[in-house]
Amino acid sequence: MTHTALMTAAAAAVLTLSVPGISQTSLSAADSKFVREAAAGGAAEVELGKVAEEKATNEKVKEFGRRMVQDHSKAGDELKTLAAKKGVTVPSGPDAKSKAVMTKLSALSGPAFDKAYMKNMVADHEKDVAEFRKEANSGQDADIKQWAATTLPTLEEHLRIAKDAYGGVTGP
Repeated sequence: MTHTALMTAAAAAVLTLSVPGISQTSLSAADSKFVREAAAGGAAEVELGKVAEEKATNEKVKEFGRRMVQDHSKAGDELKTLAAKKGVTVPSGPDAKSKAVMTKLSALSGPAFDKAYMKNMVADHEKDVAEFRKEANSGQDADIKQWAATTLPTLEEHLRIAKDAYGGVTGP
C-alpha cells in the first residue's frame, strides 16, 4: 500500500469514528427521526396538558390534561435516557407546529377550549398510535422498537379516553 493510500485509509477510519451518525452503533435515519419526533410530540403533550389543567371547564378534560402531563413526562424521561445511549440529541421542547397549536388553544376559554383541545388530542393520538405501531413493527433498532411497543398501549388508552372526553364536551 502506498503512503498516500495508507493516509487516505487512516483518514477515512478517523472520520468514521469521529463523525456523529456514521458509527456502526448509530440509529437509522428513520429511527432517529422517530425518536426526535416522539420527544418533541411528548413535550407538546406535557405543555398542552398543563394548559388544559388551567383552562378546561369540563372535569374530564382537566383530568385528561393531568394524565397527559404525568404519562408523557414519564415517557419523555425514558426516551431521553434511551436517546442519549443511542447518541441522538432530542429537542428540549415542542416543535414550531405544536407551539402554534398551543398559542391557538391558549386563546380559547370555557367549552370552546374544551372542545378544541379534545379534538386536537383525538387527532394527535390517532397519528401517534399509527407512528408508534409502525416503529414497534418496523423499526431497525431493537431498543427503540421495544420502547415504542411498551409505550403504545398507553397511547391507545389515551386515544380511547380522548374520544370519550371529546364526545362529552360541548362548544362551538
